[in-house]
Parts: sequence; C-alpha cells; structure tokens
Amino acid sequence: MKSIVKGKLTGNEKGYAFFTPDEEDNKDYFISHGDLRGANHGDVVLCEVSEREGEYGKRTTARVLKVVERGIDRIVGTYFSFGKGGFVTPDDRRYFTDIFVPVGLGARAKSGDKVVCKILSYPKRKSPEGMVVSVLGRQFDKKAELASIQYAYKLTDKFSKAVLEECESLKPVSGEDVNGRVDLRGKNVFTIDGDDAKDFDDAVSIEKTADGKYILGVHIADVSHYVYKGGEIDKEALLRGTSVYFPEKVIPMLPEKLSNDLCSLVEGENRLTLSCVMTINGEGKRESVNIFPSVIKSVKRATYSEVQMIIDGDKRTAKNYGAIVSDILLMKELSDILIKAGEKDGEIDLDVKESAITVSKNGDISISQTDCSAARKLIEVFMVAANCSVAEYLSFSEQPCIYRIHEKPTEEKTDKFYAFLRALGLNFKRNKTVYPSDFLKILDETKSTPFYTVINRVMLRSMQKARYSVKNAGHFGLSKKYYCHFTSPIRRYPDLAVHRIIKAFLSGKTNIEEEEGVFLNFAAEKSSETEKNAVEAERAVDDFYKMLFISGYVGEKFLAVVSGVTNFGVFAELENGIEGLIKIETIKGGKFKLIEDAYTLTDGKKSFRIGQQVKIKVIGVNYGTRKVEFEFCD
Repeated sequence: MKSIVKGKLTGNEKGYAFFTPDEEDNKDYFISHGDLRGANHGDVVLCEVSEREGEYGKRTTARVLKVVERGIDRIVGTYFSFGKGGFVTPDDRRYFTDIFVPVGLGARAKSGDKVVCKILSYPKRKSPEGMVVSVLGRQFDKKAELASIQYAYKLTDKFSKAVLEECESLKPVSGEDVNGRVDLRGKNVFTIDGDDAKDFDDAVSIEKTADGKYILGVHIADVSHYVYKGGEIDKEALLRGTSVYFPEKVIPMLPEKLSNDLCSLVEGENRLTLSCVMTINGEGKRESVNIFPSVIKSVKRATYSEVQMIIDGDKRTAKNYGAIVSDILLMKELSDILIKAGEKDGEIDLDVKESAITVSKNGDISISQTDCSAARKLIEVFMVAANCSVAEYLSFSEQPCIYRIHEKPTEEKTDKFYAFLRALGLNFKRNKTVYPSDFLKILDETKSTPFYTVINRVMLRSMQKARYSVKNAGHFGLSKKYYCHFTSPIRRYPDLAVHRIIKAFLSGKTNIEEEEGVFLNFAAEKSSETEKNAVEAERAVDDFYKMLFISGYVGEKFLAVVSGVTNFGVFAELENGIEGLIKIETIKGGKFKLIEDAYTLTDGKKSFRIGQQVKIKVIGVNYGTRKVEFEFCD
C-alpha cells in the first residue's frame, strides 16, 4: 500500500536516509540513495511511502517526490582546495554530500581548515554550492574541533546585549521579596551536589515525626521570580531550552548572574524558592503534599563524595558537618525506603554504564564510570518524589502542566525484545499489554546470569525516548502515572514553565489553561527538540575527548564487551565507556551474516552477540570521523 506524506530526512554517511513522517513519531522509512532526488539530511520532504515484505518481515520504504524546505543552510566542515575553488566535507556525516566552493568564495581558507560554510544553491545533479563565512582554525586542533561541534549544534555561550541589560536590572533578595513566603531560614536546609558544581537549584530538608513518618522538603530555586514570561531572558531561555554540559565548559540556559548568583542556592545566602514538602510513611507512600513559595538560607554546601563518606561512617568528615549529620543519615534511611517502594511499583532501574570525563588543569584527560553512589542516588529519588508530587498535584487540581512522558514500547519493538530473549533460551511470558513490572521481572531473574548486561542494553534500545508533552501519558520507565520536571529551573525550561503554573494557581488564577495552553504546547515541543540537540552535542564532544584519550593507548589490549553488531562489523565497549569498531574485513572466519532479531553476527562457526566479553587491541583513531578502531585479539 502506497501513500504520500510529508516529513523530515535523517541522513546516513553511507548515502541513504530515513524518513520520519510529521504525524508519526515512532516510524521511519528507508530511502535508498537513488530515491533521494537531491534531498539531504535535515530536509523537509514530500515522500511516497510503502510497505513490502523483506528478509526480516515487513520493511517500510520511501522515495522523495519533492523537497519542501531545506533543513540546513550552514554547515561546519573541513575545507580542501581543489582546482578552481574548493570543497567542504561536512563534520556531520549524516549530511553525506560535500559542498562545492567556487573560486573567490573560500574566504582565504587553506586546505585542512575548519570552516563554517553557507549553502547558496542546489544545482540539479550536482553538489550543493556554498561560500566559506568563517574560519574556526586548523583541523584536529582541539580548540577548533570543539568550536566546530558547538557551532554545528547552534550553541553559544554568549548572550545578547538585551538579555544582559535585563539581567543588570535584577536585584538580590530584599525584604519585599520575602513577603507572603513561608520563611524556612531557621530550618536545616542544605544542598548536595557534585564537587565541581557551580549552580545549585535544589536543596533538601528532613524531619521524622513521633509516629515514624518522614517530612521531606525539596526546595527549588524560584527562577520565575526573576525571569518573567515574554521578557528578553525568557525568550532566550526558551530558545536554548536547556543548559549543555561539556567536560571543560557549560553552555548555560540562563546568564551567569542568574545561574551562578541570584538563583543559585549558595550556602549562607537568602534565596527565594518554591518548596514541595511531602509526608511519607514507612512504606514509601506519600500521604500528603504541600507546595508553596518560600525563602531559605542553605546551612551547608554538601558534596556527594563527603555525604557518601558520612554514610560510610567516616567520623572526620562527619565532624565538619555538625548538626546535619543526623539529617543525612535520616535521608539515607528514607532513600532506601523509597528505592524499595519504587522496585515494588515496577520502576525499571537499568544498569547501563555511562562515562564521566574529567580534564585536569594541565589538560590530562581521565575517563571513568559515572558515580552511582548512595549519596547521588539519594538526591535522585528525592527529586523524582518531588516531580511526581507536583505532576499529580497539577493534574488533580485540573491545571495545565508540561509533563515528562515516557510511553510504553511499541508492539514491534516489544516483539523483537521478547524474540531476542527466546534466542538466548529465556522464555518469559509475553503479556498482551506490556507493563514496567514485566521488564523489572526480567532484570531481576537474569541478574545472576551472563546475559544480564546484554539484556540491559537491548531493553534500553527497545524503549521509546522520554519527551515533554502537555498531554499526560505517564512515565513507563519510572512506572509513574504522573510525572513532570520541576526540580531544575536553572538549567531546563519545562521546569521554569511548571513553576509559573504553580505560582499562578496558588495566587488564585482560574483561567491558566485558557491563557497558557497554546504557549505550553509550543514550549513542550521546543524543549523536546532542544533536549535532543543538547544530548547529541554532548555525545559528540564526549566522543572527541574519548578519541583523544584512547589515542595514547594505540597497540594496547583490553577486555571489552560487544555493544553492537552490524553487517559491517562489531562495536565493542571498554569498561570506561569508550566504544570502538572492529571492521568486518578484519575478523577472521567465513562469510559473516547479521541476524538482527538475535543481535548476532555469525559465520556459522564463530558468533558475536551483544553483551559478549571479548579481548581487543586498539589499532587507531580516525580523527576525521572522531571514531575509535579496534581489532580482535587472537
């Protein structure tokens, strides 16, 4: 069956692309190079789509009928002079076509320069033509490479004059600002963050009642007091959507005066907050929630590492924390209860390793696994509790909200996941409707098996991406019916929008939906886009640092885990998260075939499956593609 639909292209460096229709978030159509008709990555196109039977069942394909709108007008890449003029090879290989630069339009760029190229025209049956508008530096130079990634994802750490002028008019907390707020400055309220954190948007407090219930306070910086809707700061914050974190710099959503000063809950300073105070029983169930504007003065800037030392019984560290040591231990007690309650509800806690990249003052790079300590987990579960409470509060109050939704896996991906389990010899019952508890059961029952790591990976790939929406669809991974983002308004726009809704409702407004509905829908969609862009930028920068790090280990051998299999080779991942490709032509054996449903590459005698432990040797890095290359050790 064929139909004509509009949508967007996502290219592949091999010259083909995938088409995603506007009205379908979870369905992609394959487009061969010959069916692109001059369309490229990022373009909005009109396509004829169809389904046909293939080797692995139904396959959806498309062919471009018309380019409706070009998606990319400027691109970052490497300039090469060539005859009369030159060409630019894009860094983003999804844009698989070089751009021809006619003579005189190269801005004096030299071969090997990192440049920004503006695309001027798209001649039929020829490469796009463009002009160099900026030279960023030499290819492979660290500063130039990082600048090119930042530019490619349209990220800037500079703010406009209008934004900075509006910032200058903002003043520290005054007596007038405190009026009408609950004064919590006499309470043991404190922050817990990483050692190198600079912006503190959440603080916590705890008490225990005589009948054994916990009163947990989560106090969040009241950014909305300073950033009003429609102002210059607000418009820029919406455009950015989120702060972006690189190993050596942060590109903030808000100017430094707000993110690191007026809104940051620094120790010993009066700060305006929005508090969510929850009464939680011994089984981890919330019995009541109170949300209100407040003012706090943090009594301590605590760090994950030191809080963990206190939890582990380090007396010297405890001495420096004085009166809040008992609060920290009480928080650990409640955290354990909440974690247990989450497991009982079916909350999926995937054991997927992530990399933490740090760079010393002299430029040395170190890479390790992300901190998963009890101290960090403690804050995570408290923030989840507050986010759930706020989402539930707004829903029950029949008020609008930007929800953080995570829809259940599609039928197709669920079927593939269970087929993969059967290929491993694991026969779990496939219910008609999949629930988080089904996935949790699989993880629990395979924890002691060799398949646990691979099941984590494949389960993650079978799930959908979380996103923002004004329509609540629940959060599958957390097994929560109501969930939103409330706890990080310094670095995420949806949190700031939710704060505004809460304060408007608490002030007695009754027509919030009528006034804000259209804007909130736009803000939700925009925030999902900017989040995706930030994640991709962070991944690109991390890959660059990983490449720099591993380049010092060429020729060395390591144990690794197969992290992916394709028809062109095997991906393997080291313990610190660095991934490399073993090209299929370097693998000894017969003709290898990819078995997609089993996530296996095999020649009949030798097989490679996701999660399998292997020994590899680092054979090099490709600076052009920022990829690492391995080979198997005999």
